[in-house]
Amino acid sequence: MAHSERHNHARNTAISRTKRIRALNDAFRRSLIGGRLVLTSGVQQFTPVALKLLLHSLNTYDAFTADNDPHGEHDFGSLSVAGETVFWKIDYYDRGFAYGSPDPTDPAVTTRVLTVMLASEY
Repeated sequence: MAHSERHNHARNTAISRTKRIRALNDAFRRSLIGGRLVLTSGVQQFTPVALKLLLHSLNTYDAFTADNDPHGEHDFGSLSVAGETVFWKIDYYDRGFAYGSPDPTDPAVTTRVLTVMLASEY
């Protein structure tokens, strides 16, 4: 395989990997199935109505930009709920939560963790 062919193959593989991670992150964020949701103590103080709004906003979030999603994985966002700026982040762990996932494209070896926090808690 020529150098340019190897380069194109590697680039296409990276794009496919990113698209797969993005799809898995979007599916998890929208359904909260297949991982864990962690709410920081500040977010846990929200009223039930504000928590419901937060979860809806999180499930429907689509304000991804080059600034907040530079790798195209849809793994971070910022939104406003109940007058508070809220950050959320998806991380990838192995199934035992001991290490990072060996392959975030493979749900069989990955547990996604969605952490939601007040910007002031960052």
